Amino acid sequence: MLPFLKWPGGKRWFVTQHAHLLPTKYETYIEPFLGSGAVFFHLEPRKARLGDANADLIATYRAIKKDPTGVERHLRRHHRHHTSNYYYAVRDGDMRNDVTRAARFVYLNRTCFNGIYRVNLEGKFNVPVGTKTAVILDTDDFAATAKLLRRATIRDCDFTELIDTAGSGDLVFADPPYTVRHNNNGFVKYNETLFSWADQERLARTLASAVQRGAKVVATNAAHDEIRALYPQPTFSVVEVERYSAISSDSASRRAYRELVIRANCD
Repeated sequence: MLPFLKWPGGKRWFVTQHAHLLPTKYETYIEPFLGSGAVFFHLEPRKARLGDANADLIATYRAIKKDPTGVERHLRRHHRHHTSNYYYAVRDGDMRNDVTRAARFVYLNRTCFNGIYRVNLEGKFNVPVGTKTAVILDTDDFAATAKLLRRATIRDCDFTELIDTAGSGDLVFADPPYTVRHNNNGFVKYNETLFSWADQERLARTLASAVQRGAKVVATNAAHDEIRALYPQPTFSVVEVERYSAISSDSASRRAYRELVIRANCD
C-alpha cells in the first residue's frame, strides 16, 4: 500500500530501493516516528504499534482508522472548492470534529508548499499554499488504509514509550528527525527544536536497550560520524545509502544525500 500523506523525510525512497534491509519475519511492528508511514504501509504487518509526537498527525490516522468514508467525503468537498483563497480559509479555520480535522490535515498536506508540516509559536499550521491542486489521488483507498490501521494501536507519545514495549522478535523501525545533515561541506544542524542532539543520544540508548531485549531494530539517520558513534559495533551494523532530496525552494540545491541505515538482530 502507498501512504496517503507526503512527508518531509518520508521513506518511500527507502522501501523502493532498500526494502531488502528490512527483516521479513518479526512479531509486532513498532514505529515511533510515524510520519507518512511508508515502511508500515509497505510491510502491512499483522500487528503494529504506531506513534508520533505530532498530535494532529496521530489524530488524522485515528480518524481514518475509525471513519474512512467520512474523511474521504469531506476531502472530496475540499477538492471541489480548492482555490488559493479557499486554502487559506481552511488553513486558518477551526474544524468541528475528528473527521473534519483529519480531512483538513490531508487537504493541507496535499496542497501546501512541498508537503511541509510547520507550525508557528501558537501551534498553528502556517505553510503557504503550493502549486499542486490534486486533492483526490488515483492511489487513494481509504477503506483499505483503515483496514490496515485497525491492526495497529496508534498513540500520540514520546518515542521511548513505544520502543520500551519492544520485546524479543518485535521489529522497531525508527526514522527520527535528522539533527545533523551531511553534505559536501561537513554538516548543517537543523530540526534542533523538533529533535535535539540530546534526543538523538536518548534514542540511541533506547534502541540499544531494545536490542538487548531481543528486538530487531532498523533505524535511519544522517550520514555523519557523530551519528555513527552513537551506534557502535558489535551491537549495531551500519550501512550508507543514497537518497535524493526534492524538498527545497531552490532546484539547484536538490541533490543526492547519503544516509545511514542502522540495524541490529536482523540476520
